[in-house]
Amino acid sequence: MKKALKYVIIVVLVLAALWAAMFFIKTNSKSAITYDTQQPFISNIEKKTVATGKVVPEDEIAIKPQISGIIEEVYLEEGVKVKAGDLIAKIKVVPNEQSLNQASGRVRNAQLSVNNAKIEFDRNKALFEKGVISSQDFNNLQLQYNQATQELNNAQADYQIIRKGSAGGSSTANTNIRATVSGTILEIPVKEGDQVIQSNNFNDGTTIATIADLSKMIFEGKVDEGEVGKLKVGTPLEINLGAIEDKKFNAKLRFIAPKGVEESGAVQFKIEGEVDVDDDVLIRAGYSANASLVLESKENVLVIPEALLQFDKVTDMPYVEVSVGDQKFERRDIKIGISDGVNVEVVSGLTEKDKVKIWNKTEPIKKNVDEEEEKK
Repeated sequence: MKKALKYVIIVVLVLAALWAAMFFIKTNSKSAITYDTQQPFISNIEKKTVATGKVVPEDEIAIKPQISGIIEEVYLEEGVKVKAGDLIAKIKVVPNEQSLNQASGRVRNAQLSVNNAKIEFDRNKALFEKGVISSQDFNNLQLQYNQATQELNNAQADYQIIRKGSAGGSSTANTNIRATVSGTILEIPVKEGDQVIQSNNFNDGTTIATIADLSKMIFEGKVDEGEVGKLKVGTPLEINLGAIEDKKFNAKLRFIAPKGVEESGAVQFKIEGEVDVDDDVLIRAGYSANASLVLESKENVLVIPEALLQFDKVTDMPYVEVSVGDQKFERRDIKIGISDGVNVEVVSGLTEKDKVKIWNKTEPIKKNVDEEEEKK
């Protein structure tokens, strides 16, 4: 009985070992891969780069006040189109007490001088008519009276300018803030009640409004130092705006910075391009944009897909495998040129008749039959 049980155990172990071996062989066996090939072909190729940046107006004009004071009223809003001379805001003057007192004293002194000159003029006029004084003496007195009168007018005008901001409330008064150019108001950073400072030699002054012509836009971006040497002024650009989908704008490179700026360990050079703006499209100042630039282009050259390339692990030189028979390939060292990221130029080493191996083909994944049956 024990001997029979022993034989049964041995048989079971042998069968288990055979089943394990068959399962291992079945699950790890792979069918042979059949490699496809592709022939080189003639095509045009362009090497491009993309510069990130934004679209801004060519000129932005900041409107500054000519006198300090408080914003009394703002007449226009941001986004409104204006013409040169349009009234934007009005300033209420807060005069300096010392300057106002000095101007008032000057008016009083000028008035005293006028009164005194008038008395002398009237007295000598009667004497002149009687022939007592000469014509020259009378003319000198008349000149003094006229000069005193003019000085009084000047003093009164200065007093009104210090007190109200203008001598007579004319349309060109310093308190009236007007557009100096035609365009669109981009920003009005002040509101009624804000205090503003005049523009002078020591201070830029408070900006009342910013005006720009949105029909004249430029692209401002940056390119890497490794690519800036291949750019030329006049190179065409293709602008894509993040805010306007499915539409591209043409531009022309007009400026390349002579000095770079280091950013995150890389030297970047500023570039500018004039953007062709369509009349039916509104481009707002500050839109983020990408500019596609052609660094190098070639026409009618031999190319292959870049995915067919292999690189030597020692020399790092490119090569491909060329078909020499049924699923037989030999290594072929080649020389490559420019690439557009999809196709690469073949300078030498291949012809149009060669069949290049698609070396990175993967085998389709097959599910184990037993696993499928177990799931069922």
